[in-house]
Amino acid sequence: MARELHVVILPWSAFGHIIPLVELTKTLAKANIHVSFISTPKNIQRLPKIPPELQSLITMVPFPLPTLDADRLEGAEATVDIPFEKMDDLKIAFDLLKQPFKQFIADQVPDWIITDFAAHWAVEVSKEYRVPLAYFSPFSAATNVFCGSPEYLFNPPPSPEVFTSPPEWVPFPSLVALKGFEAVRWHAGVYTVNRSGICDAARLAKIVAGCQVLAVRSCNEIEGEYLELHAKLTGKPVIPTGLLPPKKSRRESGNNDVTFDWLDKQKPRSIVFVGFGSECKLSKEQVYEIAHGLELSGLPFLWALRKPSWASTDAEALPLGFVGRTSKKGLVCMGWVPQIEILGHPSVGGSLFHAGWGSVIETLQFGHCLVVLPLIIDQSLNARLLVEKGLAAEVERNEDGSFTGDDIAKTLRLAMVEEEGEHLRINARKAAVFFGDEKLQHDHYLGAFVDYLKNNGRKRSYS
Repeated sequence: MARELHVVILPWSAFGHIIPLVELTKTLAKANIHVSFISTPKNIQRLPKIPPELQSLITMVPFPLPTLDADRLEGAEATVDIPFEKMDDLKIAFDLLKQPFKQFIADQVPDWIITDFAAHWAVEVSKEYRVPLAYFSPFSAATNVFCGSPEYLFNPPPSPEVFTSPPEWVPFPSLVALKGFEAVRWHAGVYTVNRSGICDAARLAKIVAGCQVLAVRSCNEIEGEYLELHAKLTGKPVIPTGLLPPKKSRRESGNNDVTFDWLDKQKPRSIVFVGFGSECKLSKEQVYEIAHGLELSGLPFLWALRKPSWASTDAEALPLGFVGRTSKKGLVCMGWVPQIEILGHPSVGGSLFHAGWGSVIETLQFGHCLVVLPLIIDQSLNARLLVEKGLAAEVERNEDGSFTGDDIAKTLRLAMVEEEGEHLRINARKAAVFFGDEKLQHDHYLGAFVDYLKNNGRKRSYS
């Protein structure tokens, strides 16, 4: 009897990276592959419980995050726990995991290492112990193509202006590019060497150059041309893993009964779900303009809003009188909400959100029309991809990136009710057919990735 394949997975300490790799872990375990999943103790504690039938094949391996001088991270272990200005400190601490990771690989000698962009030192460990390395990208294929080849990532352009047009290596019509204010942030955030001693572009370039295969959280139905081009740019196999949608969970009674009671009374597909997650830290001006836009639109809405750091109370987080004025049309839920269950409710028909790739997948599996307001990292590239595919309307912005309540209201009404936006609603419902198709996403795409891992493991790769 053949022994089980052993795969070690190491994600970057951000839940947008951790969660899809947990989904991948469960799928690999279902294929009788043993997975050692490495993260920090607090991050592992916050993950959903592994199903009992898979526990014998999944080992959660807690690596304590090294403490920096003066405890600069104050016990934080993930991007969601820290302000943006402490991101470099998290990368410094994460890079200190190289030694325990190296020791773990030396002890276990697995068949594969799977990691994402941050652990660039995994390439060196992979080569030393002759263990093949797979790069897993939680980003869209369009984002990967926009980043270009490893050679390009190692030699960035001197000016942000180049990012305001689709890259010269894209041979087909594309809207995937950045606006001026976004390009400046992208150039500084991705290509500038930070306090960790290496820029994010170089981290990614080292991983892509040093891996045997690239696994991308996407599918041919939405990004076929970008997946094909990504393989040409890198000269390596690019395997779509499917979208790895989170499992649709059943509604359970509990703390959110009031929310679901309210949703139950609304008309089918009438509600706009508004949510910007926990990674996007909205300013007071941004929150107030969103509130103004929701009120102006006259559309029924459910807004999941976490109390911002600039508000001392929940009441301060919203414009004076907003809740009272919109009480007949809308509901504001402060703090965490069961987003998947809400998105799956029959009364929800659209979503105003940041266009993070994970949220795109969560929303489109239910066929909701999308209104996108990108704020950080790859969200702008995803937003342009969705507009290009006729799946979203994007909120207009001023040159400095600001927006108004009028812009929000106009875009919401276009996507949700106006005749001009009917194609968006039709396309979103069509997309749900493959976004929510578990057989396609799991059996077809993940099946192909599993086959690749089994046929190209350590002994075959280095024999």
